[in-house]
Amino acid sequence: MSGRGRGVFAISVAADMVRMEVQNLRVYERRGLLTPERTGGGTRLYSEADIEVLHRIRQLLAEGLNLAGIARVLVLEEEVRRLREGVVPPD
Repeated sequence: MSGRGRGVFAISVAADMVRMEVQNLRVYERRGLLTPERTGGGTRLYSEADIEVLHRIRQLLAEGLNLAGIARVLVLEEEVRRLREGVVPPD
């Protein structure tokens, strides 16, 4: 797995990085907004990609979206990203 996608940050570090409370990160995981890796002992490990998602969640919350709306936006943004990657530019 690439460094960007490998979980390396403990939940407290991830929360500090995005200026959120630890319990909020747990809520976002329960709501399916992100899925950090887990160690064999169950410790959450957040990747750089997870941190980017948390920053996006924070931004969308500031814009007034609720968690259901944020979940939908994240799904649509990922779909757009995948579609763009699949498009071959004309010669």
